[in-house]
Amino acid sequence: MKSSEVATHGRRAVIDLREKIINGELPGGMRLFEVSLAETLDISRTPVREALSRLAEEGLLDRLPNGGFVVRRFGYADVVDSIELRGVMEGTAARLAAERGVLPDVLARINDIVLKLDGCFGKNEDDVDFDSYSDLNETFHHELAGLSGSDIIRREVERASALPFASPSAFLPNKTEITAFRRSLRAAQDQHHAIVNAIAAREGARAEFLAREHARTARHNLEYIFSEDPELLRKIPGLALIHR
Repeated sequence: MKSSEVATHGRRAVIDLREKIINGELPGGMRLFEVSLAETLDISRTPVREALSRLAEEGLLDRLPNGGFVVRRFGYADVVDSIELRGVMEGTAARLAAERGVLPDVLARINDIVLKLDGCFGKNEDDVDFDSYSDLNETFHHELAGLSGSDIIRREVERASALPFASPSAFLPNKTEITAFRRSLRAAQDQHHAIVNAIAAREGARAEFLAREHARTARHNLEYIFSEDPELLRKIPGLALIHR
């Protein structure tokens, strides 16, 4: 098999296996075997092996001491810590951006994203274009991670955001109708504006505080699910990995 084919099959294997893990088809604690996975995905063992290593780097799998991989199980506290860590890293990125300054064209670009996010909201409180909001929200956080001008900070923000329940779009409503979540999006959008304004005003401490508080939206939604509506654990991708 050519190296280009291995790479293509490896990318597909990563996507397919990640989806199976997040949806609970490959449950936490399950040991994964290259041969059976290669047969299931109809590819050779080499791209499967590379995909498993990639998913271990993302934190979805654990390497076993005697070789092989097992699907990782996450406790509730692990999820809270992951969200908190993302907030710390994004807060650091926002503070450094404010302290170091951001070029006008770069600042204009993230402001443009915020304005497009404004367009996702209708007149009624629950009127939100979820799909557009989710895509633009991901773009906003990607841009925010890079505003500090530090590749190290950007990579660490991306690493902290890699787990499905710690990402900026974790627990967004999408197709799941959750009134409490829908209304939280407007508050989150106000925070987007405030973060960018603090960076533009060179207010490092305020930018850091706002970014860290913004990340806690995911934590509040997580707490709502576990305390108010546990049935959602079966409906929202990624939550199948969490045990309490």
